[in-house]
Amino acid sequence: MNALYIFLGMVGPWQWIIIGLAILLLFGGKKLPELMKGLGNGIKEFKKATQDEDNNEKKKEEDNK
Repeated sequence: MNALYIFLGMVGPWQWIIIGLAILLLFGGKKLPELMKGLGNGIKEFKKATQDEDNNEKKKEEDNK
């Protein structure tokens, strides 16, 4: 996780603009909303899975007491 923070710290605003333009050129304007929707759904599912895992661990701890 620390490597991600280091990487994000090294990328400045101009680099993000260039990356965004490259993605726009690669996928086109029509595909971009679909890609972002898929990314959002993936993040939502990941958060849900981690919350479910945390809830399961808490429940196991309560059952052990």
